[in-house]
Amino acid sequence: MWATILWIASVIIGIIGIIRLLQRDIVMGVILIVVALLVGPGGVSIFT
Repeated sequence: MWATILWIASVIIGIIGIIRLLQRDIVMGVILIVVALLVGPGGVSIFT
């Protein structure tokens, strides 16, 4: 169950990061994408 919640959260954070990149907010977009990769269960999860 936690893996699903983390996966959904990382997808949402990643999408917001991509939108920020498209809005020319490069720094915030990159930060959000890195956070999404860290939170996601497919990446290096900071919660485990």
